[in-house]
Amino acid sequence: MKRIIQRVAVLGAGVMGSRIACHFANIGVPVLLLDRPADAVPEMPDPAEQRNRLVNESLQAALRSKPSPLFTAKRSRFITTGNFSDDLPRIAECDWVIEAVVERAEVKSALYEQVERFRKPGTLISSNTSSIPIHLLAQGRSDDFQQHFCGTHFFNPPRYLRLLEIIPTPQTRADVVDFLMHYGDVFLGKETVRCKDTPAFIANRIGVYSVMHIFHLTEELGLTIDEVDFLTGPLIGRPKSATYRTADVIGLDTLANVARFVYASCPNDEARQRFVVPAWLDQLIGNQWLGDKSGQGFYRKEKQNGKTVYPSLDLPALQYSLKAKPAFATADAIRRAGNPGEALQCAVSGTDKAGEFYRRFFYGLFSYVSHRIPEISDELFWVDAAMNAGFGWQQGPFAAWDAIGLRRAVEGMQQEQYAPAPWVEDLLRQGHDSFYRWGNNAKQYYDVSVRSYRPVPGSESFLLLEDRSGHVVWRNSGCRLIDLGDGVVNLEWQTKMNTIGGEVLEGVNQAIALAERDFAGLVISNQGENFSAGANLALILMLAAEQDFDELERACRMFQQTSLRIRYSAVPVVIAPHQLTLGGGCEFTLHADAVVAAAETYMGLVEVGVGIIPAGGGTKELAVRAADAVEVGLPELPVLQRFFTLAAMGKVSTSALEAMEMGLLRQGVDRYCLNAKRLLAEAKHQVLELVRRGYTKPRPREDIRVPGRSVLAALFAGIEAMVFGRYASEHDRLIARKLAYVMCGGDLSVATPVSEQYLLDLEREAFLSLVTTRKSMERMQSILQTGKPLRN
Repeated sequence: MKRIIQRVAVLGAGVMGSRIACHFANIGVPVLLLDRPADAVPEMPDPAEQRNRLVNESLQAALRSKPSPLFTAKRSRFITTGNFSDDLPRIAECDWVIEAVVERAEVKSALYEQVERFRKPGTLISSNTSSIPIHLLAQGRSDDFQQHFCGTHFFNPPRYLRLLEIIPTPQTRADVVDFLMHYGDVFLGKETVRCKDTPAFIANRIGVYSVMHIFHLTEELGLTIDEVDFLTGPLIGRPKSATYRTADVIGLDTLANVARFVYASCPNDEARQRFVVPAWLDQLIGNQWLGDKSGQGFYRKEKQNGKTVYPSLDLPALQYSLKAKPAFATADAIRRAGNPGEALQCAVSGTDKAGEFYRRFFYGLFSYVSHRIPEISDELFWVDAAMNAGFGWQQGPFAAWDAIGLRRAVEGMQQEQYAPAPWVEDLLRQGHDSFYRWGNNAKQYYDVSVRSYRPVPGSESFLLLEDRSGHVVWRNSGCRLIDLGDGVVNLEWQTKMNTIGGEVLEGVNQAIALAERDFAGLVISNQGENFSAGANLALILMLAAEQDFDELERACRMFQQTSLRIRYSAVPVVIAPHQLTLGGGCEFTLHADAVVAAAETYMGLVEVGVGIIPAGGGTKELAVRAADAVEVGLPELPVLQRFFTLAAMGKVSTSALEAMEMGLLRQGVDRYCLNAKRLLAEAKHQVLELVRRGYTKPRPREDIRVPGRSVLAALFAGIEAMVFGRYASEHDRLIARKLAYVMCGGDLSVATPVSEQYLLDLEREAFLSLVTTRKSMERMQSILQTGKPLRN
């Protein structure tokens, strides 16, 4: 049966329901959001407004929340609200009904009784429950309901956390499960993970074990909260919130409730005692120190000497204090490691207290996950996928085990009294030494049920650079050019924050030259935390401080020519940005033949914040896009003002869709991809599509119509108004006037067609006049030292 989701109903407008509705709106699917009818309020004479008050207030709270659940505010038009009493019959118009009401089985059951009256046969019906067994919710329902019923557990916030757990019952039709797995992946951009209907499913079962295990280790080893968060954060590929800060975000009461639920529901769990809530945690909950929602938990926000600080709790005294920055020899060794695998090996090899913590943490975790196969999943790769997407672990537990070394870790586990599951020992007896391997051009996992390796399902749809590390065509100190197959190569750079310096400029030029000689096309992308935070600001500041004008001019010219090389290559160049795409990273992206951006791409020209203008072709490109918009009939001054404001205010998109609305991405040329794991494969496909259409090298532009003095005077007037109103400083005025001057084509008496090179020369001249001023250097220094902009 072919399914098309044209309309969705979300039942329950709480924190999860309202944000699930927003995410469907993000992809352009109309949503009916329903909740309980509200009691009458005298000051609201409109009956419909009165009865929808609860759902409307919940939706507005979601829309006001930060970060936004919507890609762009305009997407809210896809959401219609109503209430269960008046509007439940409208679910007959929907193709998927998602229940997200309070976590009480009797409330859900009563609602399902009503849903059965109005739901179309064959319509998908699912629950967002995080704890109630799915098969219990399905009891007593009709055959058609049960066959189309499934658990769909979104993680909060649904826009940003990629995990979607799919939990079928024995009665759920196989085609329904397959559809939900595919739809969640391709349309919602999720890591869809198939789970068994067991307590807490996969991610929360492993995640809460991990947190509780660490809670107990903290006590047993006499570590502080600060030390544990230092050891369990980015140092080992985990989120910055690490352990205790994550607990504050989740809520200490919520965490304790899940731990107690697993303890009560899993009497045969060999590590059941790890789910016992420590007495000090019970005391915190009794004090209503629940984390962020109560204002204090393991950390508390305070003002000291005019600065905001976050003292941590001392255990078990339960007093708050600021601690010195933790320091461990093992941590130093991890930082020196060449790759994540070496880092984990250093972690479990440490001879200090940190090393002891890591051994007991990782070996306990490895033992636990091995015993969960096949209880919570038949396939081990689902466990890794769930932890990657739901908890932000760079390596899932089985991948981390491989990184340390399967046999080595088992030997260490035995020394620490952590027993692996029998199937792991069987795997070793067969002579295998890893859970994953590369074979037959596909990533394979060890399938416990058949005692051999099988391809990871769906991996053929993804391209991961780490899996192509044996196909490096060229490299320098910061870049790698990797053959993706089918005549396409990918350039990635791996600098700090993926900033752009001399090695990256060399890499881009060399990659294009090699692509023109030996390949069909080029993708520029990476799979780091961010695409690029911009140019190497430390280098620019150093040259500016030395007043080295010749080197600054050479570097700026090189950057501009590299951007033009991207634009005027003999083969198609597709750029695939994700996350931060700022400054120079944005400028490169503006020059691509096509852009395939991750939906979560935060893109902007932010150079004004460091006292300069975009000078890698970015200011020129804004002028080009403004001129092209005027050419098709849009009014000149508003168009120039809009593009000028993008750079003058340093605006950054909150999504790829907003970047398209801003004009940084082009309608009909560029596009975005919901699932970041598909990004590289989609970009490669775009290169091949451009080749198939008969790509021809573009000609440099000589026809860019710039307005000259008429629009320049209007922009200058707007700048003066900002200064007069004290919204801008004198230095802001200087920078903005330079920017306006370039975008208008200089001091021309009439509108005139000019070349790209003409605008690049103006852009470079303006950059050089600003970069060595004292106030611009102060702005650069502030960003480098504090990470915060200085408005001087």
